[in-house]
Amino acid sequence: MKYKRVLLKLSGESLMGDQQYGIDAKILDQYAKDIKTVTDKGVEVAIVIGGGNIFRGVQGVAGGIVDRAQGDYMGMLATVINSMALQGALERVGIKTRLLSAIKMEQICEPFIRRRAMRHLEKGRVVIFGAGTGNPYFTTDSAASLRAVEIQADLVLKGTRVDGIYTADPEKDKTATRYENITFSEVYEKGLNVMDLTAITLCQENNLPIVVFDMNKEGNFLRVCNGETVGTLVH
Repeated sequence: MKYKRVLLKLSGESLMGDQQYGIDAKILDQYAKDIKTVTDKGVEVAIVIGGGNIFRGVQGVAGGIVDRAQGDYMGMLATVINSMALQGALERVGIKTRLLSAIKMEQICEPFIRRRAMRHLEKGRVVIFGAGTGNPYFTTDSAASLRAVEIQADLVLKGTRVDGIYTADPEKDKTATRYENITFSEVYEKGLNVMDLTAITLCQENNLPIVVFDMNKEGNFLRVCNGETVGTLVH
């Protein structure tokens, strides 16, 4: 395999499948099986998952429920729910896992400690990072980039519902074309919606490449980890 240690970023929305909200068991099972094909090859896998299928801080603010910081904390708790669901799915297919949270929740997961996370990976466990960075005003994209840098991952893999980065939104613009690879500078200049700018900057400053790919297509995760051209490489 080309990569030894990768960080997989999943959106909360990807867990919905065809539903309007919540978690689709079929999608979870597919992800778990795809992740197992990669761990069986000896690749160390860490995962960060969003919470948009349950709650988004910006929605809470827009709806007048809470202020931004409070909304973001609610979103972090949503990521822990998703992380626990994914952990269960992974363990059903025989993968040993550890859930580490940026917010202390001793009854259900370990606190995030960098050296402990790296030790779990070395022992072949899939490590799921919950609760984002533990701070409001930061997205789970930023959390993914931060954790990837901290654990010295070779690559950030952003698993989405589209097969890469396009010149425009392919669901709205039929003339949009896909980039096979693109530089960090071009992402800035073209204003492409890959990850938020904090996440992109962290990866750029630490020479950490990103691959954006379609996680819902079976086998894609393995192909990316094997170095095949899948999705869009940002470097």
